[in-house]
Amino acid sequence: MTELSGRHVAAMFIGGFGIIIAVNVTLATNAVRTFPGLETANSYVSSQSFDARRAAQEALGWQVEATYADGTLHVAILDRSGAPATIEGVAAHIGRPTEARDDLNLDLTAGAIPLDLAPGIWRLDLSGSAPDGTLFEKAVEFRVAQ
Repeated sequence: MTELSGRHVAAMFIGGFGIIIAVNVTLATNAVRTFPGLETANSYVSSQSFDARRAAQEALGWQVEATYADGTLHVAILDRSGAPATIEGVAAHIGRPTEARDDLNLDLTAGAIPLDLAPGIWRLDLSGSAPDGTLFEKAVEFRVAQ
């Protein structure tokens, strides 16, 4: 039987930490590759007018209802009285909150949208403008049951 020497201990130390570092690098690389975390190109510039945009949007009093059942997505944008809001240039995008692989752009003019969504959490991003030009943006998360 061989005696445990300093070289053996050093090799075990380097090997153990080498495995830990390799796993961390692999996980970090996959995390950045699948979700860059980018919401806006320049967050500082966007933040300069955020409060004014938010106040204008909240003054509209619009609410968004998104439901998914039996392979169909129903989206309703309602005004303060609960009637359908008049929104111009509406754009809709649906995807997973953590990856771009399943993302789709949607056409909301049809009302009910047939979609085959896998179980889990989904995010619907809506944007458009009110007749007075007020920008409306809303992100709605919902869960699709198994």
